[in-house]
Amino acid sequence: MYPKVGELPIPLVGSNTPQSLDSLDILSDAGDVNETPFKVFIGHNLGHRVFTMSVPFRKFADISAVANNRETGPVAQRTLDENHAKKLSVYMVKGLVSAAKIRRTATGKPVPEAFDAILRMLGEQPYFSLQPLVCNIRNVPPGGNGAGGIRGFRLETSAGETAAFKVFLSERHILWVVDGQHRRHAADMVMTFLEQVRQTGKYPGKGAVLFVEKGKQVSEEEMLVWNEAYEAARSYATLTVEVHLGLDIDQERQLFHDLNRLGKKVDASLAFQFDGSNPITHFIKHKLAGELGITITEAEAKDWSEDSGALVLKEMAAVNAIAFLNKGNVAGATPAVIEPREEVVLNLWSRIVEIPDFGNHRAKEKTVAAQPVILKALAKITYDLNFSNRRPADADRQFAQLLEKIPSIDFSHQNPMWNFYSLTDGKRLDAGLGTLVDYLPEETQGVNRDIGSIQGGGFMRFGAKHNDIFPILADMIRWAAGLPSRRT
Repeated sequence: MYPKVGELPIPLVGSNTPQSLDSLDILSDAGDVNETPFKVFIGHNLGHRVFTMSVPFRKFADISAVANNRETGPVAQRTLDENHAKKLSVYMVKGLVSAAKIRRTATGKPVPEAFDAILRMLGEQPYFSLQPLVCNIRNVPPGGNGAGGIRGFRLETSAGETAAFKVFLSERHILWVVDGQHRRHAADMVMTFLEQVRQTGKYPGKGAVLFVEKGKQVSEEEMLVWNEAYEAARSYATLTVEVHLGLDIDQERQLFHDLNRLGKKVDASLAFQFDGSNPITHFIKHKLAGELGITITEAEAKDWSEDSGALVLKEMAAVNAIAFLNKGNVAGATPAVIEPREEVVLNLWSRIVEIPDFGNHRAKEKTVAAQPVILKALAKITYDLNFSNRRPADADRQFAQLLEKIPSIDFSHQNPMWNFYSLTDGKRLDAGLGTLVDYLPEETQGVNRDIGSIQGGGFMRFGAKHNDIFPILADMIRWAAGLPSRRT
């Protein structure tokens, strides 16, 4: 039926042209039938050739894989942390909604209020971006050169300058993720969430739960937002990928180590100062520093004689995390939870600033209330009386009493209450502390009851193990304020 040369059909074009196919061997060099073109920039990261490319948000999971399953091949990745990936996915949802809003503004379309309402519930911030993912294409020669390499050609401007390169990746060119498996998994979760919302008209109640309105019906205005966020993920919202070429497993592992272990972690206070997205840090900056005038600093004065009275930002974050969430850090705080509680916590701080010498120069020498562990104790009582599922029936009355008593509680270094565990039974009675024992946990052997001690200059310095200490101090403050014992 077709003319043949031996057992092969005659090429449809001339035998000496680039498009000719004189043997089946040439097919592997020419590439696969289902190749996908990508525009890339070619660089040399410390001398090694790499591609830098942009991939549509939705497409990256399809063309990549993660080497963390021992049953499918050599392991070059850590185990996936689902909780970390979920936090990233919420961030990505915010970014896609923001991208859809920006596109509307850029094209001159009005921005419905639903965009801002959803962003407020997710947590607003001034900018969104994801760092580049790092991948490796394994089944090519090092650097992508030679037989079995990646096919491509140069794209030039009209002046003959190189603009970029177009390369063709086939199904066999898997992007093995070296750094970014949690971002990859998070992106996959985001697409699942958006598809479920669009298909069912409801927010997921389980599985890909990335929005606070779990299980609720999606309004028509909200559906417009999610449809446009989905369109952003499919088209103009991209992930940047740095692609290494032909690394073996040992090289992948070394690169993973270098990318994840050689970086320096950002100081906590600096991170809180720069972060404009977390609602608790937003509360600290705008309500406490802005409205109440509490001075915030990044670095703590080690010498109490040099204390300016300012509070360290990372300690303020920890104190307020306890007041709002009963947690030791602000991770996971959402506007939907924090904003309704702001008035209560602001009332607490408005009484704290009335404590004598609080916030003054050399405050730590004048009042123990300047030590963060005391503030954590007050925050703990605030949470227990307002937001805990086990709050007592008369919690509102108790909290009002606490607020009234805070400025008059003796927060001086000389108050024997702070030194309760160092006093004999007789000295406790002499100091009027006889009934305090009913408020405190039992002195069980092996349990830390060393809350601190009187040190040079007559200053009460509390210990460094705050998580052990502040619940005990909270019990002492309950007693001093005339509140019932939490053990009653």
